[in-house]
Amino acid sequence: EVQLVESGGGLVQAGGSLRLSCTASGFISDDYAMGWFRQAPGKEREGLTCISSRDNKTYYTESVKGRFTISVDNAKNTAFLQMNSLKPEDTAVYYCTFHRGYCDGPNYWPAVLAFGTRGRGAQVTVSS
Repeated sequence: EVQLVESGGGLVQAGGSLRLSCTASGFISDDYAMGWFRQAPGKEREGLTCISSRDNKTYYTESVKGRFTISVDNAKNTAFLQMNSLKPEDTAVYYCTFHRGYCDGPNYWPAVLAFGTRGRGAQVTVSS
């Protein structure tokens, strides 16, 4: 079983930056994908980004493309989400995910929600 430990998040003013990290432990293979989704009160869950350990292939949803950057340190089984130019509408709880599969664009989300692991979440609040 895989466990995820998240860190980062917090309160920032609009236009600011934050970085989230997520470390996976347990039975980790060499081939996996990690990502983040978020959920704000009263809104649907939104898949944001993922990355494959195999080839560092990434995917970003349109709402964060150009502002958020995902990366992975395979030696430490840790993924990072650098969030720049934050907006008040980015306010949400951000959940890290892990899946023994591939970051296959939007197809990642049904797979990870059905078979993957998610962290406890990190609150990100962006003030205007």
